[in-house]
Amino acid sequence: MEFKTLEELKQHCLQCSACDLRKSATQVVFGEGNPNATMMLIGEAPGAQEDKLGRPFVGPAGQLLDKILAAINLRREEVYIANIAKCRPPRNRLPRPAEVAACRKYVEQQIELIKPQIIVLLGALATKTLVHPDARITRMRGNWIKKEEYWMMPTFHPAALLRDASKKRPVWEDFKQIRDRLQAIDCG
Repeated sequence: MEFKTLEELKQHCLQCSACDLRKSATQVVFGEGNPNATMMLIGEAPGAQEDKLGRPFVGPAGQLLDKILAAINLRREEVYIANIAKCRPPRNRLPRPAEVAACRKYVEQQIELIKPQIIVLLGALATKTLVHPDARITRMRGNWIKKEEYWMMPTFHPAALLRDASKKRPVWEDFKQIRDRLQAIDCG
């Protein structure tokens, strides 16, 4: 099914029951931000805070993401933020392949409607889903991938930085590359 606007897609997504995640989640967390954003960030799935508030990246990982964006002179209102899975998996486990497959059409249509020039893939699941099933975040992070008309940058998920501080420096290097590409787009 093709949708002409993000709002149409969102209303359809809010009614989704294609997998079992919706049964245990409080609500669907569709995504938010600038519908005309140059940059889109895509994570894995909502956590407890996101499920409670209905907004992506508002818990501790989201607060860290806001700081990372601020460090490259961006506010979250300037970008678009979404997740591969739109409902919180029980106990914050990773979404299962069937759950990812059920939600994939939503994130792909979000990308189609927003038409960002840069897509930041936050974590292994986003990278595997949108680049290649065999992709490894440890090997691919920090490298630009051209896919269709989009430039994709895989990097570690902010939650990984909260668990392992040694990942902060590589993510900062990735976001400096992202900042530079954004500046080149603005000047081009």
